[in-house]
Amino acid sequence: MALEQKLNLRMSQKLIMTPSLQQAIKLLQMTKLELQEEITQEVTENPLLEEMTEGPAEGEKAEGEEAAPGEAGEAAEGEAPAVDAPAAEEKESDSFDEIDYESYFQDYMEMSYVPQAPAEEIETPPLENILTKPQSLSGHLLWQLDMTVISARQKEIARAIIGNLDDDGYLQASPDEIAAMGPYNLEEVERAVHVVQDFDPSGVGARDLKECLLIQLAFHDMEGTPAERIVKEHMDLLQTRRFRDLAQALGCSQEEVMHYVETIRTLDPKPGTKYNAGSNNYVLPDVYVVKVDKGYTIILNEDGLPRLRISPFYRRMIDRNNTDVSRETREYVREKFRSAFRLIKSLEERQRTIYKVAKSIVKHQQGFLDFGYEHLRPLILKDVADDIGMHESTVSRVVNHKYMHTPRGLFEMKFFFHSSISSAQGEDVSSLTVKERIKRVVADEDPKHPMSDAAIVQRLSDDGLRIARRTVAKYREELRIPSSNERRQGFR
Repeated sequence: MALEQKLNLRMSQKLIMTPSLQQAIKLLQMTKLELQEEITQEVTENPLLEEMTEGPAEGEKAEGEEAAPGEAGEAAEGEAPAVDAPAAEEKESDSFDEIDYESYFQDYMEMSYVPQAPAEEIETPPLENILTKPQSLSGHLLWQLDMTVISARQKEIARAIIGNLDDDGYLQASPDEIAAMGPYNLEEVERAVHVVQDFDPSGVGARDLKECLLIQLAFHDMEGTPAERIVKEHMDLLQTRRFRDLAQALGCSQEEVMHYVETIRTLDPKPGTKYNAGSNNYVLPDVYVVKVDKGYTIILNEDGLPRLRISPFYRRMIDRNNTDVSRETREYVREKFRSAFRLIKSLEERQRTIYKVAKSIVKHQQGFLDFGYEHLRPLILKDVADDIGMHESTVSRVVNHKYMHTPRGLFEMKFFFHSSISSAQGEDVSSLTVKERIKRVVADEDPKHPMSDAAIVQRLSDDGLRIARRTVAKYREELRIPSSNERRQGFR
């Protein structure tokens, strides 16, 4: 076999992830808090980045107004510095001077976005309507304990009890274990337990579910009622929904039994959960949607995001006329200049992209904003991507973990995307709208004769909505609605 050399020409396309593109993608999928941390770190590490102040820095002459992003052509701060001329031996290879960075300064000198409507004409929702930090369960109980008139020793035992409650409000330590902490006697411990059990929320300090419910019934003055008997003596019948047997055990009608069962259902089996800050997620919206006249205005929430610029002091160091700076220093400043420029440009592009996506969502879902869930339209990522001229993956990164505050409440941006189901009128209906209709059908049914999935399909078909039975079953399970047989058991 002979060996020979050949020269072949081949054309191919490759996607090259430039540093600018990598950073833009990274920032786009960050939450607002993550973005704030990223900017803080970049400002700390890069001396060329500095935060904008209200006026010129001390000792610096204000030579013009800085332009907002997207307002190319307006004056930027300072004269465009001439970029340093490279040494003779590197003139051919140095690409820094070939790039006119100053042409971008007018667009990216500060990280900001100017909304369509003047900010002074729009009142954003107060912060307390969006973000709160609830008091912890232990803090709430200790505050009540401090207000209670009991002996110092009893307060000491009560604090030990409060310290041994779980997130649901149940006491996890036995009386003997509490007594050993003192040491205290069991009678003192039991008195302190009752003190805590008298606190709000009702049911806290119980040792099991039965005691928790009995505490709440006593709070509602229902001691000695059939409801208390059900909890004390017939929890097994209640939990297995054997209401006919429960009526026989109590010697009353099924209607009376259901009245007491409904009362028990209003009780809270986990009274401490609402005070458990760890079980709640608090978010700040990335976008405000504000009703203005007959339309809606999009406002980006930039509170807490610094407005950045490249330091004029360091920019003068790369001026080609500056001969007081060594070559090594100039190269270092150039590299930091590129990094700072990429960050400012990526931040600007992030805000622009979020704004475009939010505006497109509002355009597609204006019916929901005006009239509610019944008018929520089917929407997929491709619809928005085509509308704003971007790729679906970009839209996906924008809506992930981003929140929009609207006149109808605070929603994750992903909430507005739903698959479609065709109606008899030929219109597409959002899957969320279908779920709302299923909930309403079940709520309006005869409790003694609950509707099967097939009957729900027929009811929806009568309303002009064609949907398969398996789809109804799937949506019913997602809504945590029991089957018709399970719903009927309550009236045996």
